[in-house]
Amino acid sequence: MKIIKHLFRAGCIAVLLFSAAGAKAQDKNGWRQLFNGKDLNNGWKHVGPGSRYVKDGLTGSHGGMGLEYWSKEKFSNCVIRVVYKMEKFNSNSGVFIRIPIEPREEWMPVFYGYEVQIDNHPETSKEDEYHITGTLYSLTKPLAKPGKPGPDWNTMEITLDGLRTIVTVNGQKVTDYTEGQPTPKRKFDFEPWRGPRPLEGYIGLQNHGNDDVVFFKEVSVKPLHK
Repeated sequence: MKIIKHLFRAGCIAVLLFSAAGAKAQDKNGWRQLFNGKDLNNGWKHVGPGSRYVKDGLTGSHGGMGLEYWSKEKFSNCVIRVVYKMEKFNSNSGVFIRIPIEPREEWMPVFYGYEVQIDNHPETSKEDEYHITGTLYSLTKPLAKPGKPGPDWNTMEITLDGLRTIVTVNGQKVTDYTEGQPTPKRKFDFEPWRGPRPLEGYIGLQNHGNDDVVFFKEVSVKPLHK
C-alpha cells in the first residue's frame, strides 16, 4: 500500500511538472516562443559566412549572408509571428518558410524555400515590387505596403494553411498565395527556383551583413487548427 501511495504521489508530481512545462512553453493565447531573448543555443543553427548574435533581448547579425534556422521541427498548418525593426531607415532581411530539408549552405533556402521579404524600398534598386516587405520574394505582388522603416517595430504574421500562405504586416494583408498560382519568370540568378514547396518545412531568419541589419525580438508559433 505504501508503495502504491508513493507511486501515486510521484505520478501526480510528474503531471504537475509536465503541466507547468507546457504552460511555460505556450502563453494563454497559444503562442510558443522559439526565441528566448537570451541566446540561440537551444534549437537554432546557422549556415553561411555571417552570423547572428543576441544582445539586450534582440537578435541582430554581422558578417556575410546567412540563415539562422530552427532545427528541431518542421512547421505546417500554423501561424508564425515575428516582431522586428530595421537598424536603418530601410534594411534588408527575410523570414524563410517551407524549407524542405535542413540547409547546409546559405543559398539552398533561397532557391528551394520561400522567403517572406523584409525590405520596404526595392524601387530604389534594380528590383521591383515583387521584392517588397511581406511578399514571397520575387513571386508575389503586395496587396498593401504597411512596413514601417527603422527604428519602428513591425509585426509580421505568416499563416501556413495547407497549400495556402498568407502574410500580414502590422495587421494588413500583404500576401495571399496558393500553390499552383502563376508567378513571374525569374529575372535574376539570385531569385528562387519556381515550383511547388512542401506543406511543411523548416523556418529561419536571414542576415545580410554589417550594412543590412534587421533586429528580431520575437519569433513564435501557434497551431492553426485546434
